[in-house]
Amino acid sequence: MTIRDKSTALLLTGGGARAAYQVGVLKAMTTLFPRTRYLPFKIICGTSAGAINATALSCYASCFHLGVKKLEWVWKNFRTHQVYHCSIPGAFGHLIRGFISNMQSDMATTRPHSLFNNAPLRILLNQLVELERIDVNIHKGYLDSIAVTASCYDTRDSITFFQSELRDEWERSRRLGKHTRLTIEHLMASAAIPMVFPSVKVGQDYFGDGSVHQVAPSSPAIHLGAERILIIGVSPPPVEREKVKHRHPSMADISGHLLDTIFADTLDSDLERVERINDTLNILTEKQKEKTILRPIETLCINPKIDIDMVADEYYEYLPTAVRWLLSSIGVKKGAGSSLVSYLLFEKEYTRKLIEIGYQEGIEHLDEIREFLKDS
Repeated sequence: MTIRDKSTALLLTGGGARAAYQVGVLKAMTTLFPRTRYLPFKIICGTSAGAINATALSCYASCFHLGVKKLEWVWKNFRTHQVYHCSIPGAFGHLIRGFISNMQSDMATTRPHSLFNNAPLRILLNQLVELERIDVNIHKGYLDSIAVTASCYDTRDSITFFQSELRDEWERSRRLGKHTRLTIEHLMASAAIPMVFPSVKVGQDYFGDGSVHQVAPSSPAIHLGAERILIIGVSPPPVEREKVKHRHPSMADISGHLLDTIFADTLDSDLERVERINDTLNILTEKQKEKTILRPIETLCINPKIDIDMVADEYYEYLPTAVRWLLSSIGVKKGAGSSLVSYLLFEKEYTRKLIEIGYQEGIEHLDEIREFLKDS
């Protein structure tokens, strides 16, 4: 028997170090519940860094406050070297080995190509994420499903790996849901930002960041039975910025633009699609509704109101020296306005600021969240 009557899902999107903002919003949400309250979501879905946050929460589904406190402790004490090699020998050695690997034939190449080596993240996750607790929480009814999405480089499909006792697998155009027992490799795959971190082998295929090819971020939650989805994103609304004229965009401009497109644009269009479906269902008769498999989905999306890129720029000097040198080689410098820094700045001074911003904005949304979760 499940604890909650309504199928409410939590969806955490991707965004590298930006995901610290999600922890702040979750911390604000805990003020709505007693300290011993279980997680107010039956379904948890995550992509990229959001997949790591989502999985960590699912491990402590029996106590919402404890799960958020564990997450907050990690994010408030982050250093970049815990996520990827950032010393001068580590960073440049990885690039040199990758360059040598490029000189070899395709048959001889076994080293994944990337700007940074995020092997330290695998060590950190193995130390901190207690995946064996997920089955216990599902069996006791604290959780129905946990889903992690990654992008398959071999098939070019968006694959959602989910752990659940009740749900069936699904297959749609370029989108699949696979029932599995989640491992650290699934999290590493989902968080492998293209070109920045190496691809990860899961089974026989190689995977990268789940935001790539993910045309419908809300789809996994809906397939897993969600009737309501609370989404915590990490992308601020578009703002008018001063345009730089009479020059070609730099590598920094292009790379930041591509990352913003991967992590933000699909969610916006997906929410518009859900809204259109809801509007269509509202004008159908009861007989017409019986003939369709579509159902109304309530959504509440919380995104930063501030420009996270500008926040990251204030903390640029906290980036390790080797990382600053590498980024400067492609034009990413303080004041350059590139999004790359906001994704790669895993330093506690910056992540604590994002948690603080997320908490303040979460408090501002508290009435909306309370109303949205009133039956949870």
